[in-house]
Amino acid sequence: MSQPISFLLAFLLLFPVDANANQPNIVVIVADDMGYHDVGFRGSPILTPNLDRLAKTGVVLENHIVSSICSPSRATLMTGRYPIHTGFWKGNLKPRQEYGLGLDETLLPEMLQRKGYTTHGVGKWHCGMYTWQHTPVCRGFDTFFGLFLGEQGYFTHEEDGGVDFREDYLDEDGNIVDKVRKDLRGQYNTDLFSSRSVELISNHTSNRPFFLYLAYTAPHIPMDVPEEYVTKYASHIPDERKRYAAMVSTMDDGIGRIVDALVKLGMMENTILVFTSDNGAYYEAHGSNFPLRGGKSSFLEGGVRALTFVHSPLLKNPGYTNTNLHHLSDWYTTFQVMAGDDKIPNQKPQLPLDGVNIWPSISEGQSCREEILYELRDPTKRDDDRGAKGRHDSEKYPINENMVSYRDDKSRYAQDFFVIRRRNWKLMTGTSLEMQ
Repeated sequence: MSQPISFLLAFLLLFPVDANANQPNIVVIVADDMGYHDVGFRGSPILTPNLDRLAKTGVVLENHIVSSICSPSRATLMTGRYPIHTGFWKGNLKPRQEYGLGLDETLLPEMLQRKGYTTHGVGKWHCGMYTWQHTPVCRGFDTFFGLFLGEQGYFTHEEDGGVDFREDYLDEDGNIVDKVRKDLRGQYNTDLFSSRSVELISNHTSNRPFFLYLAYTAPHIPMDVPEEYVTKYASHIPDERKRYAAMVSTMDDGIGRIVDALVKLGMMENTILVFTSDNGAYYEAHGSNFPLRGGKSSFLEGGVRALTFVHSPLLKNPGYTNTNLHHLSDWYTTFQVMAGDDKIPNQKPQLPLDGVNIWPSISEGQSCREEILYELRDPTKRDDDRGAKGRHDSEKYPINENMVSYRDDKSRYAQDFFVIRRRNWKLMTGTSLEMQ
């Protein structure tokens, strides 16, 4: 074999040429603790003109199921796998916790990257920082701009005693460049995330398909928002909801700017935009899941049926509300099909997926799944210190009908439960107070 041909074959193995010239751009936007009812198109007085427009000209997903708290939802989106298969059934990652998404998992950006996509992560990660190999630019993102942990001050960008606002990428030698952006202190992180997303879109000049994962921290606590935004967006909102409403409206304004950038560069015509929340509203932040019962940390529908829609010129039948069952894990499989992903020799093996391709459901109304496992939790199976605590507490403090708070310190680690849905039937069983 001649040397030029050998070189070409080696190049194609390292950088496979995409046979599918119609790979769509993909933009996934995740709000944090946003209520099912907290948009104008659901009747809320909160000002969300951009979300309303995108939803009304797209497809609203009425039965889109997520996890009840942050980390498990994000892990599911990144892997296409239920929390029982990623270890994230244990709950939210805490600072300094020594685990994250397993390094044997092929994450969504990694899968898209190997199919030629440019991949960018903006906002909240919350899937592990135990080692550098667990952080975003080692998990398939070309660039990352945001926070590793689960929350931060919107102006201070601090959590757990330090600044957690990073700009990361890999240099030409594959070394991690981690810039802690202390210089951004005082700037509102929702605006920073929106502006960085617009910048990434505006600088995208190649013919490679584009993937943006934008995970806002809004409207998660703390309820930080510039006072001028409260005046601008929420003067008509009751006092206890003003700050929450202003946070949502500021995010909506940023999403409008992002869509304008896509349209200006002619990218929108081949873009799929997904908007969802990681779980239902947290009542202490004054979000609303009306008319659903329950909220964040609950497996009642208000905690897990997320505000979700898809907007894309690629939709065959836009402008309606889809009532089919969908799960957050389904996006991985759906995007894998649309990207034309193949199993490439010598690549990391793909672990079994729980999601299904839901594009025929969204675009054409075909039912794609009948059953969803919401959660399965057995605290005695924990391999961390809370496993021992769960075993101890389940014996010493058995859960009974007299316990009314799911945050009861003596019982929370003893909770076990199983929640599954099939079509319009839902089974909730176990001792968990989080279901109440």
